Amino acid sequence: MIIDLMTTASVIASALVGGVFFAFSVFVMRALASMPPAQGILAMQRINIAVIHPLFLGVFLGTAPLLAVSTYLARSKPHADPWLLAAFLVYGVGSVVVTLAFNVPRNNRLAALGAATSEAEAYWPVYLREWLFWNHVRCIASITAAVLAMRATEIV
Repeated sequence: MIIDLMTTASVIASALVGGVFFAFSVFVMRALASMPPAQGILAMQRINIAVIHPLFLGVFLGTAPLLAVSTYLARSKPHADPWLLAAFLVYGVGSVVVTLAFNVPRNNRLAALGAATSEAEAYWPVYLREWLFWNHVRCIASITAAVLAMRATEIV
């Protein structure tokens, strides 16, 4: 029964994170890009501060260990184990590693700029393009992990 709960929680957590990334990919970044650069930059800087919230970080960073524990518990169910292992790897690399390696450094660079400076205005289109590309990767990875873990729930 614990494997069912852990796997279901993994599906929900992966999907929640994927939904956040989906919102940014589909409309949040588009709205920010449509604003005057100083306003869009300032809004994104504030979003990057607000996202450091225990609830979001708990789900975002807790999903990988949740998937790892689910995978470990599923080792006695040989048909579920590969699906959960795949979900763990896809989420871990495609969501967590991509965030830390690609999105966070761009956020840090943006945070270091005064929103109304010419340097920030010059960086803003580059930031939007590069950050959004990696956000699409995170979105796809998180949703794929949810689907893979969901497939495992059909087996356990």
